Amino acid sequence: MEDNDQSFAAETLDPALQKKHHDMLERLSARHQARKSDSPDASSSSSSSTLESTSSFLAKFSDSKRSIESRIAESRLVSSSTDSSKLKSDLAEISVAINNLEKLLAENSYFLPSYEVRSSLKIVSDLKQSLDILSGELVPKKKFSFKSKSTTKKPESKLPEIQKSDAVLPPKLLPVRDSPGLRNKHGVTLVKSFKGSSIGEFTLSDLDSCQVKLTGTVNALFLHRLKKCNVYTGPVIGSILIDDVEDCVLVLASHQIRIHCARKSDFYLRVRSRPIIEDSNGVRFAPYCLDYQGIDEDLKTAGLEEETKNWANVDDFRWLRAVHSPNWSVLPEEERVSLVTISSEGDS
Repeated sequence: MEDNDQSFAAETLDPALQKKHHDMLERLSARHQARKSDSPDASSSSSSSTLESTSSFLAKFSDSKRSIESRIAESRLVSSSTDSSKLKSDLAEISVAINNLEKLLAENSYFLPSYEVRSSLKIVSDLKQSLDILSGELVPKKKFSFKSKSTTKKPESKLPEIQKSDAVLPPKLLPVRDSPGLRNKHGVTLVKSFKGSSIGEFTLSDLDSCQVKLTGTVNALFLHRLKKCNVYTGPVIGSILIDDVEDCVLVLASHQIRIHCARKSDFYLRVRSRPIIEDSNGVRFAPYCLDYQGIDEDLKTAGLEEETKNWANVDDFRWLRAVHSPNWSVLPEEERVSLVTISSEGDS
C-alpha cells in the first residue's frame, strides 16, 4: 500500500511544490541548528523565534498533508470491499481533515512568508480537488431515466459538499459573537469610548448608513453585516474579524485583520501581520488615518506604535495564482480621506 500511496501523492501534488517544501524544511532545520550553536543577541533571538514558528508550522502542515493523502489513497484501494455508508463516512472525515488543514494555515498565516502561504493554499486546493474527483469516482451520480409519475422517490443521501477554492461560492456566514456591542441601527452616529473599560470583546452588527466612532482599546473587535457605514476605531490589542460589509469606509488598527465577504469598501489599516481577505472584491487599502486625544498612548498599549506598512501586503485566500489578485488594490493617494480627528465629544 505504501507504493500506491506514494504513487497517488505524486499524481495529485505538483512535484515542484513538493520539492520546494522539502527544500524549505531542510533550510529551516539547518538555519535553526546554526543559530543554536551561536550566542544570539536580542535581534537574532527574535529571528530565531520566527524561524522556529515557521518550521513548526511546516512540519505540522506536512504531517497532516501526508495523512490526508494516505487516507485518500486507502479509500480508493479498498472501495470495492467497503459498503456505501462506510465509504461516505470515510470521505466525510477526509473532508473535515482538509478543512482543518485550511484552518491551520489561516490561523498561522500572519507570521508565514507570503510564498509559503501561497504554496500551502495550492496544496489545500489540490487536496480538495483530489477528494472531489475521488467522490465522483466512488459514488457516481445515478443516470437519468424516465420514470412513471406514480413511482415514489426515495430520498438520496448526499456526500458533504467538497468546495473548490477556484469556484464561485456562496457567502459562508460566520457566527456573530454574543458580546457587548452596537447592533441593529440605521442612519445614526454611534460613539463609544473604552477608556477605563473592562470590555474584552466588542461587536458591531447589522448597521446601515451609520457613523461609528470608537476610542480607546479592546482585545478583539467583530464587524458583521455593515452597509454604507463609516467606522473609525482606536487600536485593537488582538484581532479584528470582518464579515459581510458593503460600501463602507473602515479605519482600523490591530495585530491581525481578517476580512470575509467584503464588497466595494475602503480599508485604512495599521496592522502588524498581513491582512487576509476571502470571498471579497472591489476592496481598496490605505494607511491608518485616525487621530484623537490619547491615541499615541493607546497605540503603544496595543503594541501598534510603529507603522509596518503591512496595510499594502494583502493575502487573498481565494486567489491562488502568481499574479496580483484582482479583488483588491491600493487606494490612490488622491482619493484617500484626510486625517480623521475625533474630539472628546465624538465629533470628527
